[in-house]
Amino acid sequence: MVLLAASAMAAEETSTRDRSKLSIFIQPAVSFLDFPEREYFQNAIDTLYYNFREDALTESESLSVAKQDFQKVNFCFPISAGLQYQIFPDNFVSLGLSFIYDNESVVLTDRKNRTHNYSYTIQGMPLFLEYRLGIPRNLMTLSGESLFSIAVRWYWVLPGTEIYSTWGQLEAKSSAVGAGFGISVGYLIANWKNFNIYGDVGYSSIKVESDKRYSDIVPDGPEKKAKWNIGGITMQVRVGFGLWNEPEPIEDDDDDNDSENDSLDSTSTAPEKITDTADSTASSEDKAAEEKTEAKSESNDTATETGSGEAESTATPATETPASKPEQTAKEKSPEE
Repeated sequence: MVLLAASAMAAEETSTRDRSKLSIFIQPAVSFLDFPEREYFQNAIDTLYYNFREDALTESESLSVAKQDFQKVNFCFPISAGLQYQIFPDNFVSLGLSFIYDNESVVLTDRKNRTHNYSYTIQGMPLFLEYRLGIPRNLMTLSGESLFSIAVRWYWVLPGTEIYSTWGQLEAKSSAVGAGFGISVGYLIANWKNFNIYGDVGYSSIKVESDKRYSDIVPDGPEKKAKWNIGGITMQVRVGFGLWNEPEPIEDDDDDNDSENDSLDSTSTAPEKITDTADSTASSEDKAAEEKTEAKSESNDTATETGSGEAESTATPATETPASKPEQTAKEKSPEE
């Protein structure tokens, strides 16, 4: 729930993927260790408590005897650090070292009201090799690209992996073939510049053994060789810093919009060009028609002027001849009168 809440809060700051080629990381975690052998230590405390009760001589001394019980779960805060390399997009190989420390202690009070402290400590130094794969976005994603990943690990234990208690200490043996595995599902919570933050939830099983017996570190413990598990259910946050990063991609959204707008403008201007061509063709045809009309009108005017001139020249004698005839008649008739 905490990881989901953190991812929701950082959703606006989350990029599409981890672009670090080579990075270092630190990884704090919360772990519930798979350690059923805690009952050996609890039995020892119960035995001591009953012995203190038996040693009490009076009722008041008996009332002074008290005890605490060990927790029924082994709750601790491991921390890891290492290197991560991205061999190709969304495929990472990591090498890391973890430190596990779980101290459990109780207090017993005897019949004389004196306190006695008893404890046991589980300590681990696992070295791990991890392969992390980004889950393809068509399988699981909350955005445009994959942010989920799955990681598998193989563990080796180094010297320093041991259990020590009030009564003794036993060391774990190291094996070249490894001590166990781990698997987890993670989510890229947020990234900022060269920082990447992952949240993981998973399970690990890291089984170790010792040449010593539990009876060497706890009263009435089993006589067989000690075996235990320093793995369990784990919730972790990995903060990585990229030492070598891929270049940020150039956002082509604006360019694509501009190109689309340009294409739209070009397509929208194309009909204007066609219209202009049509208009120019029409105007040229209109001009040609006007020129033809003007030419016809000029030819008609010329023909009209020519016809009118001929008509005038033809009409002039016609008008003069009738006028001369009355004059001749008058001259011819005047002597007779």
